[in-house]
Amino acid sequence: GAQIIDLMMLVIDVTKGMQTQSAECLVIGQIACQKMVVVLNKIDLLPEGKRQSAIEKMTKKMQKTLENTKFCGCPIVAVAAKPGGPEAPESENPLGVSELIEVLKSQAYLPSRDPSGHFLMAVDHCFSIKGQGTVMTGTILSGSVSLGDNVEIPALKVTKKVKSMQMFHTPVTYAMQGDRVGICVTQFDPKLLERGLICTPESLHTIHAAIISLKKIQYFRGALQTKAKFHITVGHETVMGRVMFFSPAPADFNEEIKENAFDFEKDYLYQEEYLSKDSNPSEENKENDQAEVQLPRHQWALLEFEKPVTCPKLCLVIGSKLDTDIHANTCRLAFHGVLLQGMEDKNYTETFLPKLKVYKLKHKEGQVERVMDDYSVIGRSLFKKETNIQIFVGLKVKLSTGEDGIIEGGFGQSGKFKIRIPDGLKPDTKMLLTVASKKKSKAGKGDTTKEDESSKNDSAQPVTISLLFKRYVFDTQKKMIQS
Repeated sequence: GAQIIDLMMLVIDVTKGMQTQSAECLVIGQIACQKMVVVLNKIDLLPEGKRQSAIEKMTKKMQKTLENTKFCGCPIVAVAAKPGGPEAPESENPLGVSELIEVLKSQAYLPSRDPSGHFLMAVDHCFSIKGQGTVMTGTILSGSVSLGDNVEIPALKVTKKVKSMQMFHTPVTYAMQGDRVGICVTQFDPKLLERGLICTPESLHTIHAAIISLKKIQYFRGALQTKAKFHITVGHETVMGRVMFFSPAPADFNEEIKENAFDFEKDYLYQEEYLSKDSNPSEENKENDQAEVQLPRHQWALLEFEKPVTCPKLCLVIGSKLDTDIHANTCRLAFHGVLLQGMEDKNYTETFLPKLKVYKLKHKEGQVERVMDDYSVIGRSLFKKETNIQIFVGLKVKLSTGEDGIIEGGFGQSGKFKIRIPDGLKPDTKMLLTVASKKKSKAGKGDTTKEDESSKNDSAQPVTISLLFKRYVFDTQKKMIQS
């Protein structure tokens, strides 16, 4: 419903100030509205002598609250809509309402409207009129509609002809974006549609999953974690959905990206959670040491819905934790974004997701066990005994002493492996490894404790082997990729 509001009025009880729900309304307003007026209501409950100073105090408090929002400096009006409460006699005149009307008049504006594009209307009431048919009233979100047009109720897969239309009790033959209109159709049971969307036939799609661009809502406490479930509000529905977050590859963290579009050609980095100032870089992202300081300019999520939703492209998406206790005084709204790409195929995991190039960075470490000759060494601790080393053959590794190597194959049965060093081992590395293995063999023969200690000191600096590769999350073959 917030998508159809051009000017928002936030009503605050002057005796209580901002409550959890007023704060949530403010957050939704920041996402979906451009202008706001704050109304401090119930001023009749303030004792007359202290009324003015209490109003001023609350006004200052509200100004402070709005300082870091897009509504900074908006008008604040004090009123008593119904002095004495609901039981008071009708002769009691409201206080401050005429001033409020003047403020609303000064803030009202005509937004620019455009009749082009597909017709889409948000229906908020549906009722039947005897002898006429069924009337659907709502706000036109895009496009236009004329008498005799066919309109579809996509959630029910039903198409109906527009028989008559009214705007504010006046019959009309045409209505466009921004208009409030009642559309009358025949032979349709109003019980089937309380609220929802109606549109140009076949212009809306029902989707099972989506890619969205998103931003975390700063007041939400706690991390946004991959695999977590959120209440996803999209179009006219709220459904449960699971999220997976991802960002550009680190080299592109600062790149400007075309708005409202998603590029399937690019590589994206999988994130255990949405990256924000307060997030801890996960183990996987720690290799990219900059993850701690640098934040990507854009982030996306893959949303997988528990039941399919019908919505337009580029529509607003809000993710919340609506099961949070309403009295917990905490923001339940977690993130907001724009739906960039919907997945209509029920089997999207097989047909669509493999096109999405989201990768995880994998980092394995092992040690050089011994030198074979100037161009090869034996390594250990990189793989488990049961690992099929064959699938790692040909991958590049780096020794901590600086040499580059290539995995040639397994060596024996215990998970050891052979590495070829195309440019040969450096003399220093050879010496280090020879000394280490001599010490090891001596220590093995039960030499004096002194010898033992020195071998400990030496083997504290073993030559390590590091293997870095990328693996695409949706690659069915689970290939390992090295740049």
